[in-house]
Amino acid sequence: MSTRPWYRRPGFTNLPMLITLGRCAAVPVMVAILWETPGPLRAIVAMFIFVTAMVGDVVDGWLARKWDVQSVAGAFLDPIADKLMVLATLVMLIPLGWVPAWIVLVLEGRELLIGALRQIAVSEGLVIAAGSLGKFKTAYQSTAIGFLLFHYQGLNVDFRPFGLDMQWPGIDAHTVGIVLLWQSMVLSVASAFTYSRDFYKHHQSRKQATEP
Repeated sequence: MSTRPWYRRPGFTNLPMLITLGRCAAVPVMVAILWETPGPLRAIVAMFIFVTAMVGDVVDGWLARKWDVQSVAGAFLDPIADKLMVLATLVMLIPLGWVPAWIVLVLEGRELLIGALRQIAVSEGLVIAAGSLGKFKTAYQSTAIGFLLFHYQGLNVDFRPFGLDMQWPGIDAHTVGIVLLWQSMVLSVASAFTYSRDFYKHHQSRKQATEP
């Protein structure tokens, strides 16, 4: 019998797995909140759920590695929970008029392309390292969605407490989110091009190596 506490035991009851399952369960909650145009309070609740899910994405993986409770189920569910939350949130923001539909199509088209290429690479035994552009894309995209959900709130910065007689007037959080989402889209397209290029090079090298 394991002497580990329950939250560090292998299986579905350890803390990292429960965090992952919680992130999956948060997806329908997000959809319900954004089903109709949310008021300021519901928008803030949606933002809190999204940010918590994104932080959980980092925490559950870190804890699983630290406590040595990594599992096939966890490795499968972790990226699914992340992608479902991002996809569901972006799709629900389209009918609200908070996000252009074509940007969402570009972002999700990239995910489908990279996912397909990764499956082919795995089936052929190819190892293609993830580039830094993809990581930057994820960071920009997550931050953008957080600002988009903040929607109604202005960002006011007052420098007077620091001895400077100046103020930064309120900026629409939605505008900040759209700008970041555009940057995320550019990084998304660039990372898709880079990954596709690397996949083609590895595939051609493998093909030439197997030819007589």
